[in-house]
Amino acid sequence: MTSVLLVVVFGMLGAFVQVPFVALGPGPTYDTLGTEGDTPVIRIDGQQTYPTGGHLNMTTVTVTDQLSLFGALGLWVSGRYALAPREVYFPPDKSEQQIEQENTKAFNDSQTTAETAALRYLGYPTKVLAGEIVKGSPADGVIEPGDRLISANGRPVTDAASLREALAANRPGDRVEIRFRHADEPERAATVQLGQHPHGEPQGFLGVAATERPDVPFGIEISLADVGGPSAGLMFSLAIIDKLTPGEINGGQFVAGTGEIDPAGTVGAIGGIPFKMVKAREAGATTFLVPAGNCAEAKAQAPAGLRLAKVATLDEANKALEALRNGQVPAGC
Repeated sequence: MTSVLLVVVFGMLGAFVQVPFVALGPGPTYDTLGTEGDTPVIRIDGQQTYPTGGHLNMTTVTVTDQLSLFGALGLWVSGRYALAPREVYFPPDKSEQQIEQENTKAFNDSQTTAETAALRYLGYPTKVLAGEIVKGSPADGVIEPGDRLISANGRPVTDAASLREALAANRPGDRVEIRFRHADEPERAATVQLGQHPHGEPQGFLGVAATERPDVPFGIEISLADVGGPSAGLMFSLAIIDKLTPGEINGGQFVAGTGEIDPAGTVGAIGGIPFKMVKAREAGATTFLVPAGNCAEAKAQAPAGLRLAKVATLDEANKALEALRNGQVPAGC
């Protein structure tokens, strides 16, 4: 009788008591050249676009929460999922709403950055805007988020890095001139006294996070709901390039991939690439664009029939697709 009771108790615990783990597995994949419902994933208004073909699929990872012991074991035994500590994805000092908001912001930021990287690659001009203004910093109350930055300390601000470089030789207490434009108003000039850097660095502190945006007379809208994180940037950039240039960038083939991207076109490593490759291959992809920093992991776990192309920059990704169009094998991992 006692043994039966123990079995029942263990069964109840295994079925209903949650474990402090989440399950990571293959998530949905979306063709950035296609539509979701009746809405194009990427729509460009006010500029000539060209027909596309094949696929450029972005890939995702699904995170399954609130697992029972038996549920977690079942997913792990399937070989399709991996378990990870819940606190890594749901930090105890943040609410689920905060985490969702952060993921959504990261995804939205990746869209904007992808637009900038793509248009910059194609030779369109960009502009530098003030992003976050640190409260209480020298810039606070002088510059507003969204203001266009023209020059700093007499040097043109042409990208985010140039703002840092313009102030690199200045020290706390130095007075520098910042020229900027608010909305459609005339250009302004303000002299600010640089403060102490909050991270202890020797240069003076302005308190402006510069961001780059395309400076073009047309609009790009990316519509994809219920997706979070920054790892779709590379595939968004390639789809924008494809739509704005003649011919099929992928040669009409089914290409998938992943990778964070910055405005300069550098492709960053991401997490969960084994799951993304599995889903891409199941969807029909024959080539997968892999961030250079993920190559070792991808090569060790690539599913059969999926060619890997190593990319460290947007330019390398375009060269990989050019090789595919020409019937050649792109540089692999």
